[in-house]
Amino acid sequence: MKAVAYYQSLPADHPEALQDVQLDAPTPGPRDLLVEVRAISVNPVDTKIRLGVAPENGAAKVLGWDATGVVKAVGSEVSLFQPGDRVFYAGAIDRAGANSELHLVDERIVGHMPNSLSFAEAAALPLTAITAWELLFERLQVAEGSVDQGQSLLIVGAAGGVGSILTQLARRLTGLTVIGTASRPETQAWVRELGAHHVIDHSKPLSEELARIGIGQVTHVASLTQTDLHYAQLIESLEPQGRLALIDDPLQPLDVMQLKRKSLSLHWELMFTRSLYQTEDMIEQHRLLERVSDLVDSGVLKTTLGEHFGRIDATNLRRAHALLESGKAKGKIVLEGF
Repeated sequence: MKAVAYYQSLPADHPEALQDVQLDAPTPGPRDLLVEVRAISVNPVDTKIRLGVAPENGAAKVLGWDATGVVKAVGSEVSLFQPGDRVFYAGAIDRAGANSELHLVDERIVGHMPNSLSFAEAAALPLTAITAWELLFERLQVAEGSVDQGQSLLIVGAAGGVGSILTQLARRLTGLTVIGTASRPETQAWVRELGAHHVIDHSKPLSEELARIGIGQVTHVASLTQTDLHYAQLIESLEPQGRLALIDDPLQPLDVMQLKRKSLSLHWELMFTRSLYQTEDMIEQHRLLERVSDLVDSGVLKTTLGEHFGRIDATNLRRAHALLESGKAKGKIVLEGF
């Protein structure tokens, strides 16, 4: 089968950073789906692993944790899907990624693809939708429903992949006042289009930007990027007993003692935790993807596809990695077909 892989960690503009390769087709385990991959999207985790994780024993390492496709075969214990089903999923970080014609994934972390979307449009959603859903409803413990409880959510990096779906979830499914941050006119317009009540500029002090729009402090913060840079401002901007959730990898250690005076709580979200540890509630990711699919088909949520980079090959994936590393991507970068 065709695949895109790497053999050593190299800068995205190096011709061997990602290469077109031929690999053996995989065989499904008991709870696996064998998926014919139709489209993929690219996430920061791809660039981080490419730069920071060397392939073992010179073997080709395949990235890619967002895919749509058609189920070709199922394992002996599969009960949720059958061959021919159109699916979308993010996969597991401790298994081979989906930048390949055929891919194995555990059925418990897969959803039926929205009927109203193309393979490319749906490929933009899984990893970020799982991350945003778990962060909002499980880590921050925000309740679903439109009742206004005087609560507010500040989303730092609202124009990115996770921010683009989190903004929609918070606006459409909760009573929160949603404040998104973005620093450029085009990304600020994108965040407004996604439903944020307010948009502020994270290149300026966040507390001053909140004051500019008439908001003193917020009850919840989702810090999706550069948490260490904004950390002091996030603490200042949170109400006493507020909640701070983050997904990024701060370059500097965070001093949790700074949270004590306000009794602030800190929450980590990593959507790969359930699959990494095979947790008893692993199937919750299947359930939430099914819910997201229904919400898309009913018009509540929309795809966060930002740019379509053409077919799935090494040249286009290197371009996608370079754009992600620049920090200037809006929405999700999608590739389609081999």
